[in-house]
Amino acid sequence: MSPWGVAPILPSRDLPATSAFYERLGFEEHGLWPGEYLIVMRREAGLHFFHSPSLDPYRSDAGCYLYVDDADSLHAEFSSLSLPSKGIPRLHGAPVDTDYGLREFALVDPDGNLLRIGSPLRR
Repeated sequence: MSPWGVAPILPSRDLPATSAFYERLGFEEHGLWPGEYLIVMRREAGLHFFHSPSLDPYRSDAGCYLYVDDADSLHAEFSSLSLPSKGIPRLHGAPVDTDYGLREFALVDPDGNLLRIGSPLRR
C-alpha cells in the first residue's frame, strides 16, 4: 500500500448486503463488525461503511471519488454485471472526458452513495 491513502466512510442500511454488493464489483471484505462497521478493499481503494438503518437511499447525499488506472475497463467490467442504468443501484452512463483532465463515470450503490470513478485522460 502507498504511504498515503484515504478511505471514505459511507452509510449503509445493511452491512452484509453492502458487502455482497461490493464483492460483486471485485472488492474484498476486510472487516465486518455486525451492526456497526464494514471495510471493503479493491487493490489500494478502501471503502468504509457505518451502519445507518434509517438511511433513505433516495435522499442520501454521501459520495466519494475513486481514482483508478483505467476508467473505461472498469466501466466495462461493471457493465458486464448487468447493473441497471436507472434507479438504485445504477451505473450512471459511460465514461466521459472532463474539462478537469479525467475520464470518469458514476455508480450509485444500493444505499444511494455516489461513487465517481475516474482515470487521467490519455493524450
